[in-house]
Order: sequence, then structure tokens, then C-alpha cells
Amino acid sequence: MNNFFDNQRILNLIWKRKFHFVIVGIIAIFLGAIFSGPTFIKPKYKSTARVYPTNLGEMSEESKTEQMLEILNSNVVKFKMFDAFESKDIFKISKDDPHYLTYIFDIYNENIKMSKTQNETVEIKVMAHNPQIASDMCDSIISFYNQSVGDMYKAKNLELVKITKKQLDDKYLELDSLTDRLNTLRKETGLVDITMQAPEITRGYVKALVERGGNSADINRVKEIFGNLLVKGAEARSLEVSFEAVLQEITKIKAVYELNLNEYQKTITYSHVVEYPFAADDKTFPVRWIIVAFSAFSAVFLALLVFLVLDYRKDE
Repeated sequence: MNNFFDNQRILNLIWKRKFHFVIVGIIAIFLGAIFSGPTFIKPKYKSTARVYPTNLGEMSEESKTEQMLEILNSNVVKFKMFDAFESKDIFKISKDDPHYLTYIFDIYNENIKMSKTQNETVEIKVMAHNPQIASDMCDSIISFYNQSVGDMYKAKNLELVKITKKQLDDKYLELDSLTDRLNTLRKETGLVDITMQAPEITRGYVKALVERGGNSADINRVKEIFGNLLVKGAEARSLEVSFEAVLQEITKIKAVYELNLNEYQKTITYSHVVEYPFAADDKTFPVRWIIVAFSAFSAVFLALLVFLVLDYRKDE
């Protein structure tokens, strides 16, 4: 076999068998054209969308686009797609099949691709047999992404709403307790506002002592309130300070509560679509000319090997 792959021998053989190669090539092209047709290979259409991430908070050192990709490729979005397009187009897999999840995940990963572009957008590509379904699937992925991010943030905000609501309830209970104690003390002592009353009570008491000829009932009342101020004044002032502090804390907690409640109740999108998907008017797969060209090349090459073997054996 020293001269089996001799260049001159191969060229001579090609020239000698040129009509055979032409016939083999024509047959291969004919068969390739037939078997690459829709009867044997069901065509697929591609739909594409490009989106920017928006309204995403800081979660890690990843960029917003990388965060978006993580969520788009999550099983949460995939399972929503399986449910929405169950038994349609590329997802024609029975749920009764014991390997349903294995098959459907393979189909999804083969026909649906997401990637980051150089401009920090995320490109979504969907392949399906029906061009309109391919476009609908592309739209649905964006919609399910927005739902998933919204659910994630709603869960976080709901947790904060519950925490701050519990804090508010506790503070209101504390405020009610302080209010009851202050009201009781005010009824018993006549001390309504220590800060404002203390100077006036002291002044009235001194005046009552100087003007002993005044109404004895008034003097006794002033003395009584002054005595209460001496005995209960510190306690009353402490309660007032605590009351004011609790009110301030309630104001702060309420602001946080209302902020998180507002975030929980609002509905926003977390993507900005810069290229909307549409139903393609031409198939993407298969590329028939490549199949036909490869078939013809393979057939001619195989024929060349066969003719070389036959020619070599003839010379032995």
C-alpha cells in the first residue's frame, strides 16, 4: 500500500472515473435535497429578543445583566414555560413518561439560549417549529422573568412589612400603656404637662404663701398640686419623656412600614425590551444547502476510497 495514496495515482483515478464521480455527486445531491426537506426534517424558526435589566437591586458582585441571566436560566422560569407550552410544538413530551423532566430540560436547553451581548443586553433566542409559537415563547420568557423577579422582591418586602407591623403593634401597646399611666397620674395629681406647669405651680405656690389673705381653698389647691409636683413630678416627667420617645419611634417605624408596603403592593417591570420578538417568515433550521453540499462531498469522497481500493486490488 506504499502507493495507495499517491497523488498522481489519485488524480489519474479521478480523471478515469470522472463520470462515476459526477453520477455519485448528482445522486447524493438529489437524495440530500429529498432527505433535508420538511418531510424528513421538520423545519424550525427562530425568534429573538434583546432586553436590558431595570429596577434590580444589589444582590452580589454580579452586574445587573448577569443577575438577569441567572434568573432567566433558573428552573422557576423553565417550569413556568413547561406549564405554559405543555405538549405544544417542541415540548411534545408526555408527563407520564418516566424520563419527562430529563427530556424536556434537554429540549429546552437545545432550543432556547440566553447570552450577554457586548452592550450589556441579554439576547434571548428561541427555536420552534411554528414561527408564531417561537415568538410567543420569547415573549413569555420575558414575562415570566418579570413575574419571578417581582415574586422575589414581593417576598422580601412582605417579610419586612410583617416585621415592621409587629414592631408597630408592640410600640402601640407600649404607647397605650404609657397613656393609661399618664391619664391616671394626671387625674390623681392635676399635673398635665410638667414642663409647662412646673414654673407656674411654683410661682403660684410662692404667691399663695405671700398673699395669705387670699381664698383659702385656692391656696390649699395650689399647695396640693405643688405637693404632687414634688412627689410625682419626676415620675410624671419620666412618663412624658417615654411617651414622646415612643411616638418618635412609631413615626420612624411607620415610615419604614409604609415604604415596604408600597414596594410590596406596586407592580413594575424588571426589563426594558429593546428588540421585540416577531414571527419569522423564513426557517432557520435546517440549512438545506449545507446538508446537500455535505452529502455530495461525503458521497464523492467515499466513492473515491472505494475506487482506490478496487483499483489497488486490480493491480495486485
